[in-house]
Amino acid sequence: MPKRRPAIRDHSAEANLFARRAFVSFVFVTILVAVLAYNIYDLQVQQYETYSTRSDDNRIKVIPVAPNRGLIYDRNGVLLAENRPVYNLEVVPEEVKDLNSSLDAVAKLIDISDQQREEFLNDIRHNRRFKSQVLKARLNEQEVAIFSVNQHKFPGFSVEARLTRYYPFGDTLTHALGYVSKLNKKELNELEMAGRDTNYRATYDIGKLGIEKYYEEALHGIVGSQRVEVNNRGRIIRTLEFSPPQPGKDLILTLDIGLQQIAQHALKDTRGAVVAMDARDGGILAMYSNPSYDPNLFVHGISGKDYRALLNADKPLINRVTQGRYAPASTIKPHMAILGLEEGLVTEHTQMFDPGFFKIPNVDHRWRDWKRWGHGKVDVFKAIEESCDTFFYDIAHRLGITKISDFMSQFGFGELSGIDIYEETTAILPSVEWKRDRYKENWWAGDTISVGIGQGYWTATPLQIVNAMTILVNRGAYLQPHLVQVARQDSSVEQLFTEEKPPVQLKNPHHWQIALDAMHNTVQKKNGTAHKAFAGSTYDAAGKTGTAQLVSIAQGERYDAEKLQERHRDNAIYIGFAPFDNPQIVVAVVVENQGGGSSVAAPIARQVMDYYFSANPLEGAQP
Repeated sequence: MPKRRPAIRDHSAEANLFARRAFVSFVFVTILVAVLAYNIYDLQVQQYETYSTRSDDNRIKVIPVAPNRGLIYDRNGVLLAENRPVYNLEVVPEEVKDLNSSLDAVAKLIDISDQQREEFLNDIRHNRRFKSQVLKARLNEQEVAIFSVNQHKFPGFSVEARLTRYYPFGDTLTHALGYVSKLNKKELNELEMAGRDTNYRATYDIGKLGIEKYYEEALHGIVGSQRVEVNNRGRIIRTLEFSPPQPGKDLILTLDIGLQQIAQHALKDTRGAVVAMDARDGGILAMYSNPSYDPNLFVHGISGKDYRALLNADKPLINRVTQGRYAPASTIKPHMAILGLEEGLVTEHTQMFDPGFFKIPNVDHRWRDWKRWGHGKVDVFKAIEESCDTFFYDIAHRLGITKISDFMSQFGFGELSGIDIYEETTAILPSVEWKRDRYKENWWAGDTISVGIGQGYWTATPLQIVNAMTILVNRGAYLQPHLVQVARQDSSVEQLFTEEKPPVQLKNPHHWQIALDAMHNTVQKKNGTAHKAFAGSTYDAAGKTGTAQLVSIAQGERYDAEKLQERHRDNAIYIGFAPFDNPQIVVAVVVENQGGGSSVAAPIARQVMDYYFSANPLEGAQP
């Protein structure tokens, strides 16, 4: 077999093949290096800010800082609303992987009721998941210690120290101060629409009633923030930057807590209202509605049981001073007298005979006087001093409802007073148009008779009654009723209320004095209806009593309180001022279903005035 000759290697071809492969490999490696270099450039240069921000997001948190809510003081510097520290167990829902199992685990460490859990779950459904929500408020020291030891097991859960509102005088000031409570969805939407939601990023409460609601923006302050560095467990390592919040403004009220406590003590267990106004500037010195309730119940969320207890027939949630609608009764007789004098129907010397009733010609119905046998000969002074109904029946009949309504509207009846709380009603100043709109009926002459003594369709709030009397004692000058005196912050003073109304102008200014003198006689003369209540007082007082009938008594029948249900008995009313020559204080008292103003309401006004003119006005003003 022939021998195979070995192939001769082509070194040149191999070299060329190697060179081509090496070149391809070099190009491939170069491309890879270029791609790597580009990616490094892209990451390190072009997308530096993006990835730096994402890195900071993992490492740095911006935490909103709630401002301290402004404090509220009475006119003498007594603290009425303060902020107290509490510890809350809070949760950021988006940081919790399995919320239900986490809640179950936490409940084994700390007692969490079904209601607290339900309210928490409801809150997170209606709020942003990145916002911390309170699971349990007001932890005790033991609960804080137990959770702090186990906090590493519960990412998104934390114990936070916060300042919460506290009202040291409890139910004494509720209807004036109001209260703060949890923000709800509706309020959040309203804040968002107003562009103010960012200022509530760290806030859980908002003013709900009274001063707290009306001056919410001033009291709340401006939110701050802090940038902090955190570890992989979310624990804060250090603070990088801090922008302090601006605290809310402190408010100084016109209220006197001592007068407020006297009013509360004087009303005792009866339903009613007391309001006292400074006759010199319109500041409210006392505003108490009874029954009241403790506003602290609402600050951390009132329980269903406690709230249902407030929904009773006595209506403690209603501010009777500004929302209670009562027939003003005889307290408007001085104003009616002025109108009768202005219209020339009577003079200060005119006398009429009162047989104990009034009749419209050709009408059988008798409008009776409170004094069954009548007052005999009566002039405008005696008509006010002894509260003669017949005298004012006659004036009202001759005036007509239109003149009465137009005149009384100048004293604030039938309209909002403009006081700096939102909880207020206009009540009813009747007119022809009002009855037509309300009942689709015409106004009859008989409707006017009862209006002449503040009865019939006419209703007023105690605030309207005291406001109308303040206008009278100031001879027509209008003073804006207000609760807040000044707001102070960093030594600056800012007036927060501004509203002006034209004064009431009379054709003959002497008519003011006639009405004032008659009210002075009501207190100072022995036959005056308020004389007994103010006998022996050290100050010179004047005023007018009133008894508001709630149910009609049949012709020929006599009023007998014992035969009526308690809720159908007369209301007692008193309006008064002092000193007579230079009025400083005007007081209105309404006591529901307790009979006459002279025996029930006037003594309460006496207690308020006695305190006001006492030598030590701050004595006893303690929570």
